[in-house]
Amino acid sequence: MSTNETSEFKPRLSALDATMIVAGGMIGSGIFIVSSSITRYVGSSGWLIAAWVITGFMTITAALSYGELSAMYPKAGGQYVYLRKAYNPLVAFLFGWSFFAVIQTATIAAVAVAFSKFTAYLIPAVGENNIIANLGFIKISAAQLLAIALIVFLTYTNTRGVKEGKMIQNTFTFTKLISLFGLIIVGFLFSKHSFWSENWTNAFDAKQAIASTLADGTVTHTWVPVGGTALIGLMAAAMVGSIFSSDSWNNVTFIAGEIKNPQRNIGLSLFLGTSIVTLIYMSTNLMYLHVLPLNDIAFAENDRVAITAANAVMGNIGTIVIAVMIMISTFGCNNGLILAGSRVYYTMAKDGLFFKKAGTLNKNEVPAYGLWIQCLVAAILCLSGKYGDLLTMVSFIVVIFYVLTIIGIFILRKKEPNTPRPYKAFGYPFMPAIYIVMATVFCLGLVYTEPKYSLWGLVITLLGIPLYYIALRNQQKD
Repeated sequence: MSTNETSEFKPRLSALDATMIVAGGMIGSGIFIVSSSITRYVGSSGWLIAAWVITGFMTITAALSYGELSAMYPKAGGQYVYLRKAYNPLVAFLFGWSFFAVIQTATIAAVAVAFSKFTAYLIPAVGENNIIANLGFIKISAAQLLAIALIVFLTYTNTRGVKEGKMIQNTFTFTKLISLFGLIIVGFLFSKHSFWSENWTNAFDAKQAIASTLADGTVTHTWVPVGGTALIGLMAAAMVGSIFSSDSWNNVTFIAGEIKNPQRNIGLSLFLGTSIVTLIYMSTNLMYLHVLPLNDIAFAENDRVAITAANAVMGNIGTIVIAVMIMISTFGCNNGLILAGSRVYYTMAKDGLFFKKAGTLNKNEVPAYGLWIQCLVAAILCLSGKYGDLLTMVSFIVVIFYVLTIIGIFILRKKEPNTPRPYKAFGYPFMPAIYIVMATVFCLGLVYTEPKYSLWGLVITLLGIPLYYIALRNQQKD
């Protein structure tokens, strides 16, 4: 190891910094978009809000449960460490592999592309239609190059040290929280017309929008009533958007080694961050229902429901306002994702299950090698153009590992009863058990309604099994 490299993190992040990482990592572009697809699945205001309420309950419950684990093991790596302690190194590796191959890198790519798409509202030259290079097998647009440039810039900034990363995180998270609250208030106070009563008539009559293409190529939609088990499946498919929008709250656990008083501050930041974001998401959707008829929410152009809502309240300037807000939101979100992700690879490398170099810190005491590997994979996913198809896959894999981790609380209560627990999971055993049941139903419903991408996610995860044994064999050789 060179004299400029170290192997231990230094605690430099406060409870406020940790809370901003939780909130900033959760709020990306989803809240501005996914309510359209949710509404097309369930077709009513009641079930739209129910999807967000269930997601919020699940998110806060999981976050409170993770508080116990983070207090027990305040180390870099977070969920990877919890799974290793509760189960075995193989299960932990499967999470780390999925995290590297899809979960974190695909999310970084998707958020970066969202940044470039909305930047194109202000600067059309960086749009998707501006093809910079056509290589035959792939077309590279200005939007993809801007997305990659954003990832590279934020990766470089985070290699400079935690101080630089947290400054960006705090500034952009505060800005987008204030902006979102501002949008909600403006929507409720200055809407030209309220659709509230109209939208809440027969609020729980669920129906799905079925698309059909006419002879002239025009796409029309017909609302078809749904109920019973079909509604459970459709709610699961609808909640892909809300769960994806509410994900990445656990990123703060990956950087436990850099948080002051982690036994207290990680659990506190998880609760505060998830609660703040859940409140914002609920309020935003209620605002949509106030300023727009349900049909306009369901069929907003390119699913950009926030822009449609802003236009209804502020006119054409609403497009610019939302574009700037999403640029701020996605910029800050990606900074948090990039900052936290490399800490998982660091811990895996320390276990001999990842590139050895990823287990060292540079002169600024951050895992620069892990940051750049993550950057490379995310950049490739930007160029693939397949990030949109990964939404279901990511949500499915993420929730499976959340379930396994929360089951781990029950296992560790028996396996390590004497390990100090400065904080215990709220409502144990009932609240964690409720989460496990709800999340399992979500996963089963997703397999039923979206089998292709959910099962592909499972295949990618299981590909980690041979990779694990290859890593073990190489470890023995060393």
